[in-house]
Parts: sequence; C-alpha cells; structure tokens
Amino acid sequence: MAEFLQFTFSGLTVGAVYALVAVGFTLIYNASDVVNFAQGEFVMLGGMVTIFLGYAGVPVPLAAVIAVLITTAVGLALYRLGIAPARDASAVTLIIITIGASIFLRGVAEIIFDKRFHSLPALFGSDPIRIGGASILPQTVVVLASALLIVCLLWAFIDRTLYGKAVIATSANRMAATLVGINTRTIVGACFAISAAIGAIAGVLVTPITLTSYNVGTLLALKGFAAVMLGGIGSAIGAVVGGVLLGLFEAFAAGYVSASYKDAVAFLVILAVLFAMPQGLFGKRTVERV
Repeated sequence: MAEFLQFTFSGLTVGAVYALVAVGFTLIYNASDVVNFAQGEFVMLGGMVTIFLGYAGVPVPLAAVIAVLITTAVGLALYRLGIAPARDASAVTLIIITIGASIFLRGVAEIIFDKRFHSLPALFGSDPIRIGGASILPQTVVVLASALLIVCLLWAFIDRTLYGKAVIATSANRMAATLVGINTRTIVGACFAISAAIGAIAGVLVTPITLTSYNVGTLLALKGFAAVMLGGIGSAIGAVVGGVLLGLFEAFAAGYVSASYKDAVAFLVILAVLFAMPQGLFGKRTVERV
C-alpha cells in the first residue's frame, strides 16, 4: 500500500505540471485553432530565468515574478511575430511555426544559460511529510495546490468576466466576434500571453522537484499534447484530467514496469487515443456534412 501511495504522489506531482501545460495548449487552441508546440519552452523559461536571476543576486520571489513577465512577453512576441502574420495559413503551417519557435527558444536558452541541470530552493523546506507509509514533499503540495488555484482562476476569468466572454466568442466564431466589435487579434494575443504565464509559473513551481535545463521544453510539450489528446482537445476539464492521468500512468509504469519506459507512455497514450477514441475523454464528436 505504501508503494502504491508513493507512486500516486509522484504521478500527481508531474501530472499537475502536465495539466498546466495542457491548459496552455487548450487556451490557445480554443482562441486561435493553433496547436502551440512552444508551450514546453515557456515552462523551461520560467525555471531557467528564475534560476539565473537568482545567481545574479535577485531574491528568488522577485526573480520568479520577473521570469513570468519575461516569458509572458515571449509568448506575446510569438503571436505578434509568428502567428498573426500567418493567420490565414493552414493548420500545418501554423504548427510548423510553433515548432520552429520552440527550436529557436531552445537555442537561445542554450547560448544565454548553459547545458547543466539546475534547481531552486523549495518554498517550505525539504523535509518530507509521511502519509500512510509514503513520503510527499511540501513542494509537491505547493505544486498541486497552485495547479488547482490556477485552473480555478482561469475558469473564473473565462466564465465570469467580459473579457472571458470575448475569448469564448472568438473561439466559437472569429468572424462573428469581429462583426460585433471584438478585437480578435487582441484576444488571441492575450491568450498566448496568459498561456505563456501559466507555463512559466509551472516551471518555477516544479523546478525544486524535477530540476530544469535548457532542453526540457520539448518533452514537456509532447507530454502536454498527449494530455490534451487524452482529455479531448479544446476541453479545459479534459486538459486537467488528461494531465493528471498521464502523470499517474507514467508513475505506475516507472514503478511497476521499468523507469526506462516512463517517457514512452506519452507516445503510447497518443497512439491509443488516435486509434480508440480520437475525440478524447471530454472532446466533442463533430460531424461534417458535405
């Protein structure tokens, strides 16, 4: 039982990060129909910028805030310089643009930072909490609580604010939203910025547990995409559930099978969903009449 609980705690921790990456995917996809494979780089930037600002003598809390602001600016720049000029291009072209942005950001990070792994100090110490014979780090609780808070705040923003209604309108029909006076370019740009901020926050929170490096973003993006596919692309609830389930699948595969196959779980999930359930757990079936 203790072993099962330990794997569950580990799975929930990484699952919370995958959920935040998946929420970023979903937010951008709903607003612009773009699958942003640079989302993992936002997580990397959040952690790495915080670390190197800390090395420069900036207090860690302030460094984290600056890192989130810088990453938010990068997300907005990605939209302004990459996506907006090609807004009439095909979906495949837009995906290639985000992949190119991911490669570019990873290369810049390699030049500015270094190739080593780095960590941040935990917010509430490193003494583990014992529950049912298993151990959970206080930082893990912080990650889970923060992920839940971010998702709730995002839901409140989308569902309860006028700006959030504009996001929904843009998602439903961009032409109609434009006709009623909504600046859809501003809305989509804001979604890129919010998505980048969420990724950066995830990077800051998880770095004390998992470490970070200039090249961690690619795998995070793939796993976030797997979580989106599992939960149902376009569904915020599905993104959260898919992320948590993927984290649990990974933890149990590493614990009961082999840690060597842990990273293969995301690819197996993508294949299984495409074959058995293309719409995901919470996705909607669509019918196109011709």
